[in-house]
Amino acid sequence: MKRKTMLALMLAVSMTCSMGAATTAMAADDSATEESADESTEAADTTEASDEDQKAADNVAALIDKIYVQERTDTTDEDCKAAKEAWDALTDAQKELVEGENADPDYFGRDTGDASKDDPRNQDEIGENELLVVSFGTSFNDSRAEDVKGIEDALAEAYPDWSVRRAFTAQIIINHVQARDDEKIDNMDQALERAIDNGVKNLVVQPTHLMHGAEYDELTEAVESYKDKFESVKIAEPLLGEVGTDETAVNEDKAEVAEAITSEAVKTAGFDSLDAAKEDGTAFVFMGHGTSHTAKISYSQMQTQMNDLGYDNVFIGTVEGEPEDTSCEAVIGKLKAAGYKKVILRPLMVVAGDHANNDMAGDDDDSWKSQFEASGAFNSIDTQIAGLGGIDAIQQIYVAHTQAAIDAE
Repeated sequence: MKRKTMLALMLAVSMTCSMGAATTAMAADDSATEESADESTEAADTTEASDEDQKAADNVAALIDKIYVQERTDTTDEDCKAAKEAWDALTDAQKELVEGENADPDYFGRDTGDASKDDPRNQDEIGENELLVVSFGTSFNDSRAEDVKGIEDALAEAYPDWSVRRAFTAQIIINHVQARDDEKIDNMDQALERAIDNGVKNLVVQPTHLMHGAEYDELTEAVESYKDKFESVKIAEPLLGEVGTDETAVNEDKAEVAEAITSEAVKTAGFDSLDAAKEDGTAFVFMGHGTSHTAKISYSQMQTQMNDLGYDNVFIGTVEGEPEDTSCEAVIGKLKAAGYKKVILRPLMVVAGDHANNDMAGDDDDSWKSQFEASGAFNSIDTQIAGLGGIDAIQQIYVAHTQAAIDAE
């Protein structure tokens, strides 16, 4: 009897343990199932969120690409506003996803300085005499205020009887500045129409362009179509003056520019003189834009001018490599042959905008700084990111060109 009782008790205990184990296993299975379900839900939510994020970013990219054009339309103002509002509505993570034909996060996200320091000079109440300063333009706020406004301010100070106004020829840049900073800059047609509406009689146009290139040609064509709307219209010389017939043709303007930019570069680099930099094994390279226009010879003339001044350690190059002997590869070859081990890069451009910051001083493999570093031929490569427009001596050349235009019969 006792034996049967003991067996029964053991059986009961065994069944209880088995049931407990089964219950535990079932609970574990349920927990695993729930966790798996939660993970699936989270993955689905993440995928859905990612799709929504990309959709929002793509919408902004499309809006940016819509205003990244060289022609102003009837909807440009509202398109600029729509692009900025859509960008502002994105999260930080979504902003990083913006990518289009021309759109990227830097379009609105890159800090280029304080736009409030600039003056679009698009005011009415001009009076009878207008000095219209025409620039290609830049979306870099600091450079626009320092270089473009610097030239305009110098002209306004020199000619108090003339109202100084601004026009940019690059609608892409005008749209960029308007969308990002809510600063409205006139294009050529807008500026000329504003002059007509304000009863301007005498118009002097001062281009800030470097040379008689394609942009200068387009400017003269635009002004020509409005010529009969004013009593007198005069167009002043660009910075480097007349082009000349061959690469040996230099002039007073080119000499003054060569002296001004070299002096500024030497001073910024901390040398007492260009000769002191030469003794240190340092060469200066001024990087221009380059062009396929016949005016490209101006770059070769500037190299001739540097040589004529005895500036043996100063070299002229261009982003586009036109003329061919101004390409980055060609300039590196010249410096290596001359034995210079230290290089200072500086833009030969009125503004220190995208080309100066990216093509010259950027970190991408194709920037000039990177190419000079990759050559392995130099001990140091430094950059000076500053436009020509901020140099007082350059501003005074524009002042002189304007005076010549005013005095011209």
